Amino acid sequence: MRTTRRIFLEALGTTAAVGAAGAAAEESGPGLPPGSGESGQNKCLFWVAAGTPCDKSLKFEEGVYKDMLAYFKECGADGVVVLGTTGEFSAFSLAERKKIAETAFKYRNGLNIIVAPGTCNFPETIELSRHAAANGADGLLIVPPFYFKRPALEGLERYYSLIFEQVSIPINLYHIPGLSGVPIQHPLLRYLAKYPNLTGIKDSTGDSKGYQQFVEQFPNLNMRSGTDNNLKIALDHGMGAILQEGNAFTKEIAAVFAAKRAGKSIDEPLARMNTSLKLLRAAGVDEYGPMMYALSLQAGTHETYQRPPQLDVTDKQKTQVKQALQQIKQMG
Repeated sequence: MRTTRRIFLEALGTTAAVGAAGAAAEESGPGLPPGSGESGQNKCLFWVAAGTPCDKSLKFEEGVYKDMLAYFKECGADGVVVLGTTGEFSAFSLAERKKIAETAFKYRNGLNIIVAPGTCNFPETIELSRHAAANGADGLLIVPPFYFKRPALEGLERYYSLIFEQVSIPINLYHIPGLSGVPIQHPLLRYLAKYPNLTGIKDSTGDSKGYQQFVEQFPNLNMRSGTDNNLKIALDHGMGAILQEGNAFTKEIAAVFAAKRAGKSIDEPLARMNTSLKLLRAAGVDEYGPMMYALSLQAGTHETYQRPPQLDVTDKQKTQVKQALQQIKQMG
């Protein structure tokens, strides 16, 4: 008989470690309908790969983060990923990463929260994972150890096993070889399938053929798309998405998911989303500075700043972003 997640948790005796908030989120995640979230049947959810706002002195801005989360919720996002690539996780210390995650939990307002705790080593990754679990995270998104490139499959199996054996909340693997240099491959997923809290992946390659193979080979997992070009494939297969574009295009992306859930054609909202993407990408919103500036204008927050090596928005880009947003507004 297949081991259920609840039996697995009870066997490890981790209820106290996960905490009341995490236990309450097991079935559906706070604020989501029954059968949704990391443990539920509804995998077709939209997470914003949230940016991390800093002030001019490059300190984390809790107040702006609070307003961002409220904006994402108001615009129809189902959840957020905290401190992923878009959240510039590698630019923050462990203490800062814990504080940022705690801020997300404090102001979640019903959003499903996935924390990205990955580092180059398993002790720190486990430390951040346990912190997220104890404070009420719905799940984790864990990048492979990314200093050593092309590690042996057995090495990755051992690395992730060390984490799975000590962390009981749902875990997703992060497939972003363009930055990590370490791809998530099918044999690794098959090996880790013995752990009942393996939930899925985020595929940020943009490779449609490779993503199609993921969703076909692992239909019981949530093979989330991390790029907008694979969004239709994800929805056609009942999968979710974690999108950087969600920062500047929250409403447009949420409308696509809303149409899908209502049983309507997604063609019209998808076309609108793509038109908006084209306009703002011409203004540079694939870069962190312009993306966060566009978000600040829409969410009504003040301008924030990027930690090096990312660059802040330029005056020229500000003008281009404003013009693009005005064009999108005129589309109705």
